[in-house]
Amino acid sequence: MADQPAQDETPANAHAGGDGKPANGGGKGGQDGKPANKKPNPLKNPKVLIIGGIVLVVLIVGGFFYWLWARQYVSTDDAFVDTHIVRLAPQVSGQVMRVTVDDNAVVQAGQVLVEIDSSSARASLDQAQAQRGQAIAQIAQAQAQVGVSQASYRQARDQAAGLAATAGQASRDAQRLTGLQAATPRAVAAQQVDQTVAQAKQATAQRDAALRQADGAAAQVRAARTQIAGAKAVLAAANASISENQLTLGRTQVIAPVAGYISQKSVAAGGYVQPGQQLMAIVPLQMWVTANFKETQLKNMRVGQSVEMSVDACPVKLHGRINSIQRGAGQAFALLPSENATGNYVKVVQRVPVKITFDDVPRTCPLGPGLSVQPRVKVR
Repeated sequence: MADQPAQDETPANAHAGGDGKPANGGGKGGQDGKPANKKPNPLKNPKVLIIGGIVLVVLIVGGFFYWLWARQYVSTDDAFVDTHIVRLAPQVSGQVMRVTVDDNAVVQAGQVLVEIDSSSARASLDQAQAQRGQAIAQIAQAQAQVGVSQASYRQARDQAAGLAATAGQASRDAQRLTGLQAATPRAVAAQQVDQTVAQAKQATAQRDAALRQADGAAAQVRAARTQIAGAKAVLAAANASISENQLTLGRTQVIAPVAGYISQKSVAAGGYVQPGQQLMAIVPLQMWVTANFKETQLKNMRVGQSVEMSVDACPVKLHGRINSIQRGAGQAFALLPSENATGNYVKVVQRVPVKITFDDVPRTCPLGPGLSVQPRVKVR
C-alpha cells in the first residue's frame, strides 16, 4: 500500500520532459495558444486591395466606354441577301434547237438564251405576207376599176346631157306644131305634126336611156370603191397576221430581260417545251439586304444611315446604307394575320423589314439571294 502513489505518478510524467512540456515539443498549440499553421487573410493585404481596386476601376471605366460605343449601333442576325429573281418560260411550244448558256453563267440583257424550232412560225409568216401582197393587188385593181367606171360615168353623163337638150328642143317643136294645128288646122300638115311628136318622144326615150346608163356607171364607181374598201380590210387583216406571226417568230427565242447569273437551268437541246414551263432563272446583278429589325430598334434608325455587314461567304466586311423601311410589320402581310381583338393578348415584339443597299461588292464575294447577313447600323 505504501508504494502505490509512485505507480500513480508514472503515467502523468511518462511523456513529459523535465519542464513539464510534451516530450516532442509539439502539439496543436504554440506558446501563445494560437494555431501554429494558420494562413494570413489576403483581403487584409494592402497590395491586394490596391490591385483589386485598380482592376475594378478599369473594368468600370472600360464598361462605361464600351456602353458609349455600343449604344451607337443596332444589329440583328435576322437578315438575308435579297433580289427579284427573274424566272424564264417560253410563250410558244416547240422543240428546243439550241441552248446558248450554261449553269451559273453571266448573261447580259438582250442576250439570246434558248432557241425554239421556228419553222411553223416562219411558214405562217410567209402565208400572211402572201395574203398581204394579194390584198395590195386587189386594191390596185379596184382603184383602176374606179378610174374606168368614173370615165364611163362622165361619158354617159355628157351624152345624157346632149340627149336631154335634143329631147327638150324636139318637145318644144312638137308643142308648137300641135298648138298651131289646133289653132289653124290647114296651116300644118298632120304628117309633119305626127313626125315631130314622134321625134320628141324618141329624143326623150334616148335621154332617159342615157340617164340610166349614167346611173349604171355611177353604180359601177361605187362598187369599185367598195372593192377598194374590202381589199383594204383584207390588207389590214394580212398586216395584223404578219405582225402576229412576227411576234410568234420572235418568241421562239428566249431572251434575257436583265443582266445577271443563270440559275436552276432545266432545259437542254432536243427537249420539247410548253408555254409557261420554267426553263431557268436569272439572279440579277443588283442585290440588297432585307434585315428584319425589332420594332424597338427603329427608334433612331433613318434612311441613309451607314451599315456595316458581315456575310459568311465574304472574306471582308461589306458596307451599305439604309434604303427604305417598310411601313408595317411582317405579320401584317401574312396570309392569315393574327386577330388581336379577341381573347387574351400578350404583347410580342414585332420585326420590321429594312432594305439595305450595298455601296460596293468585291468580285471575290459570291453574293446570292438567301445568304445570311449580320448588319450593324450606326444610329448615333
